[in-house]
Amino acid sequence: MKMDAHMQKCIDDCLRCYQTCFGMAMNHCLESGGKHLEPAHFRLMTACSEICRTSAHFMLMSSPHHKHLCRECAEICTECATDCERVGGMEDCVKACRACAESCRAMAA
Repeated sequence: MKMDAHMQKCIDDCLRCYQTCFGMAMNHCLESGGKHLEPAHFRLMTACSEICRTSAHFMLMSSPHHKHLCRECAEICTECATDCERVGGMEDCVKACRACAESCRAMAA
């Protein structure tokens, strides 16, 4: 499997989303408290960052399983974007999740 521009963009979007979600969960959410620390929200952000990192790894190792992971990643990123919008004040996360979901959907197709 050759690394093309679409896959490279997807890897970049996944790593950006991983960095944004994990960073915001561990800093912004922990420091803000309240609804930012609701268990379902915090778990979703952690799951999102982990599936993004894992998807990027699978593409980097040229695993044929990357399509399945990317499909799941798109679903979790979409859910995370919606929830971060609900919580509020998390525009960077919403933007990163939406971009990653779009790239991953295309990669899974």
